[in-house]
Amino acid sequence: MFAMTSIPVMRPQLPTTEALAPYLRRIDEARWYSNHGPLLREFEQRLALYFGVLPEQIAVVANGTVALSAALIAVGASPGSRCLLPSWTYVASAAAAWAATLQPHFVDVSPETWMLDPEVLKRREDLDGVGAVMVVSAFGSPVHRAAWDRFTNDTGIPVVIDGAAAFDTVANIPEASPGRSPIAISMHATKVFGVGEGGLLLSTDESTVRRFKQICNFGIWDVPLGQILGYNGKLNEYNAAVGLAMLDQWHVRREKLRNLTQRCIDRLSSIPDLELLPRYGRGWISSYCNVATSGPSGPTIKSLRDLGVETRRWWQNGVHVQDAYRNFQRDALPVTESLAERVFGLPFFHDLRDDELDNVVASLRNALVTA
Repeated sequence: MFAMTSIPVMRPQLPTTEALAPYLRRIDEARWYSNHGPLLREFEQRLALYFGVLPEQIAVVANGTVALSAALIAVGASPGSRCLLPSWTYVASAAAAWAATLQPHFVDVSPETWMLDPEVLKRREDLDGVGAVMVVSAFGSPVHRAAWDRFTNDTGIPVVIDGAAAFDTVANIPEASPGRSPIAISMHATKVFGVGEGGLLLSTDESTVRRFKQICNFGIWDVPLGQILGYNGKLNEYNAAVGLAMLDQWHVRREKLRNLTQRCIDRLSSIPDLELLPRYGRGWISSYCNVATSGPSGPTIKSLRDLGVETRRWWQNGVHVQDAYRNFQRDALPVTESLAERVFGLPFFHDLRDDELDNVVASLRNALVTA
């Protein structure tokens, strides 16, 4: 009844050799390989146009985790202070807080959005000693950036938005567009817009972006002396070349993913006892198709594996139960624990064929019946 070959959960594809060749020749001719080269500067300028910000309001760096950790330092989070963040995220979020010398403190998410709620956090009685809040976009979901800017205005606590999977969302959903609170985006190969390894930061607060760039350049600005503490977060010219080639073909890639997203919504919405990610695909795309079962997902995942459909529990059981982070402070996390038990990702990539998607959906229906 079902195909015997396995359908992978993800199949990334970066620009081909042919697409990269013009940019690689420019690197050969310039013999400039890193240290803010001409391709990186062009990449930043084109991204600024794409996101509708000034060149002074964007910075491209080595990876998304560097973007997060440097942003936490750039907004002035005091070393050793607590960073409130969700456990319902990938471990890189907590790793970035730790790298910025902050103490992760795990907070529960809203069942409606799968993300932190600014009004709930504002009512906390333990905000003294909180150096920053890290808000995590759930698999690319829109974060209401203005609401978090108001949180900072009301509490004095800076906010950094982990928009790792939100490249398309930030560009196309007005409520998620750049503002004061820095937004860090990943350009890892598995993300919707990938360059291999890379990250970017967006903020309309140009002083924060300048400090961020200085932190990622050994603390250097204008003169070759370390004026503040920093480290090496620079993106090299080869990854910038991949980024430029990806921008050249982005409109085609995005349209394929937009169509696939809609096909997934059309097919999955009618399945009983299955929940899609809140606001999934409403004007934005990501590199995931996450669903939640009404009960524990383990039996369904096993049945899908037996039917040749690969799945992934992208955020596992939450960060708070992982060995490196189990001793950090945390609140009660009932929503996180419920999501961890029920959420998993289905196969999703830009060249997933219709027959493969039909196979995934039919297998899922069968797995839900037999689970």
